[in-house]
Amino acid sequence: MRVWPRTLGMQLVFVTAAAVALSNLTVAIWFELGSARLNERALMDRVIDRAASTATLMAAIEPSKREAAARTMTAGAWEFSVHTGDLIPNPMTAEEARLAAHLRASLGPERTKYPVSVKFGNVPADVREPRARIGPPVQFVVPIDRASHLVATFYRPTISAWPIEVMAAALMAIVVASAAAAYFARRVTRPLSQLASAASAVAEGQQAPRLEEAGPQDVRNAAIAFNAMTDQVSRTLESQRHLLSAVGHDLRTPITAMRISLEFVEDEELRGRLQNGLDELQALTESVLSAARGAGGETKRSVDLAALVDSLCADLDDLGEPVNWKPHPPAPVSCRPNEIRRAVRNLVENAVSYGKRASVQIAEKEHCYEVLVDDEGPGIPEPEQRRVFEPFVRLEGSRNQATGGSGLGLTLVKAIAEGHGGSVTLENLAAGGLRARLRLPRGAAFH
Repeated sequence: MRVWPRTLGMQLVFVTAAAVALSNLTVAIWFELGSARLNERALMDRVIDRAASTATLMAAIEPSKREAAARTMTAGAWEFSVHTGDLIPNPMTAEEARLAAHLRASLGPERTKYPVSVKFGNVPADVREPRARIGPPVQFVVPIDRASHLVATFYRPTISAWPIEVMAAALMAIVVASAAAAYFARRVTRPLSQLASAASAVAEGQQAPRLEEAGPQDVRNAAIAFNAMTDQVSRTLESQRHLLSAVGHDLRTPITAMRISLEFVEDEELRGRLQNGLDELQALTESVLSAARGAGGETKRSVDLAALVDSLCADLDDLGEPVNWKPHPPAPVSCRPNEIRRAVRNLVENAVSYGKRASVQIAEKEHCYEVLVDDEGPGIPEPEQRRVFEPFVRLEGSRNQATGGSGLGLTLVKAIAEGHGGSVTLENLAAGGLRARLRLPRGAAFH
């Protein structure tokens, strides 16, 4: 069983509650011990006064009636009896002697010349109710006159348990301190939770929201640094996108000029080779422009994802591509349809190119739809599954368009997916082959 909480807020509440409980326990024990000492002293003072006053009262009663009077006064924690004859003093401890001196001082001057005895004893085995819950007795032997003594036995009550009021006060202190700790913990952890959520969004390729620069100074500094970092990253990515787009556009002009010049090449074989090179350069340029555009330009609208994928698979099937589509009920999403069509097409064409055939289906989750594209190829090693989404990365190292592509297809799919608040991942299937998983958040109800 895990006792220590995981979150910072709950840890702060737990530590505060434990500290308050420990401090209350320490204070309660301290005051309980001090109170016990004071109560014991006050109790002994009252008991000695009672024994002395009872002996004085016995002195005023006729000797023949003293025993009956002693029995009458026996009640509760007290037992009284009268002893006639000489008293044989028992040796006393230092504490017993101190109490005996206190008792002698409480007697009248006419009885101080007679011996006084105090003795601590054990609870008799035959004690019954109502004195079952009693502590060790204290026996006082007090002179009544020359020939008789009063034997007064007081059964001290046991130390009572801590009162309910003390426990209730300690519990209330723990509740109040925990509530205060929870409030301050929320002030500290809420910005940290927002920071963690924003960092996760950035890690998934989404646009990071600006954090509220509030809270304790350390947390505020972290939010300021994170906002500055995301602004810098956004500017860098935007600059790279503009540069890539500019390079792609600028390449079109010389490619067009080269195509025109190619018409004057008389050598058929040479013109064919140059034509193939220009076609490859043109395809690379278009891929660069598509990657640069990413998820921009087109307006979002509500579409049926199932119908869109069905139409794409039907078109590829008409072209003779080995594509298998598993029908799915309407799946409403708010998206840029042409971009989603381009992303799914890239995944399907990759599956056909590297895995012989593509099996396409849509999986319905609570908050998103998943377009699953499976192939029958050898798969991709796990360390390479994230790297293939980087620009111009091709696991096939020949750099040949016919065998390795431009290295921008999956980069474009990733940009489109993240531009829609989704994601794309690759995973090897247990039965063999590779699965591409394109996640898109659900949209409003489809009409």
